[in-house]
Amino acid sequence: MGESFLSSNTKPGVVRRLLLLRHAHAGMAQSGLDTERTLTERGLAEALEVGAIMAAEGFLPNLAVISPAQRTRQTWAQVQKRLPSAVQCLYEGNIYEAGVSTLLDIVNVQPDSRQTLLLVGHNPGIQGLALKLTGRGSKNAVVRLRHEFPPASLAVITFPDAQRWADIEERTGILEHFITPSPVI
Repeated sequence: MGESFLSSNTKPGVVRRLLLLRHAHAGMAQSGLDTERTLTERGLAEALEVGAIMAAEGFLPNLAVISPAQRTRQTWAQVQKRLPSAVQCLYEGNIYEAGVSTLLDIVNVQPDSRQTLLLVGHNPGIQGLALKLTGRGSKNAVVRLRHEFPPASLAVITFPDAQRWADIEERTGILEHFITPSPVI
């Protein structure tokens, strides 16, 4: 599961937190369109699990920005079931098949009134963004993040020096947690 790492100079109340969630396991779409792929039973369970972890750990977003693909929408719906309260959600078409720079642009324009932002998207973009933004963190978590970002994984990155989302830059984040779903037995 996850590990925690926060620097001693992290200031409560001014820390921006970015939650990067890859959609859960999905099957093939009957139509053949990639955007219409739905979650498998395993994926539905994984998304519920990550939602429960988010609730238990206090990783509660003020805003969720989600790819409009069916599998990301379903992942968010399952996660939301486990959170203690409703979270405003925006569907952003540019997340689908986005590269790292596009994803960072999406983060940079979010309202500064929202301290914790959840981005639900796809690989390789989500993993690439997590790697680009992470400057420090638990060595084990960073190594795991470099190696893989399986479906339903969640990277929790804090930015202690960012007053605005526009201040988020390469290697300025701390990988606080990297959570992967429990293996299916």
